[in-house]
Amino acid sequence: MNDLAPMHNPPHPGELIVDVYLSAFAMSGRELAIELDVAPSTLSRVLNGRSRVTPEMALRLSKALGRSAESWLAMQDAHDLWVARQSLDLGNVGRVERSVA
Repeated sequence: MNDLAPMHNPPHPGELIVDVYLSAFAMSGRELAIELDVAPSTLSRVLNGRSRVTPEMALRLSKALGRSAESWLAMQDAHDLWVARQSLDLGNVGRVERSVA
């Protein structure tokens, strides 16, 4: 598969939290922040896509919501990679070629 093939737009983890978990649990972001033991403003930035899910947040989300920490980080990485592919011009990046001695 070509590394530069177009990808779909993977959601930011915050979008999944809002769309799936908060509505399923009829819970506010503030209530989830209390369960996660983080400041509501910290969680709000994640929910709004302004902050990344960090390894620490992934561990908290894993315990509170039941997915693995690795899945939260993978979702964040997929989103970040898609965003980077939309704006990064790799036209001047060359391929390193090595000859075997």
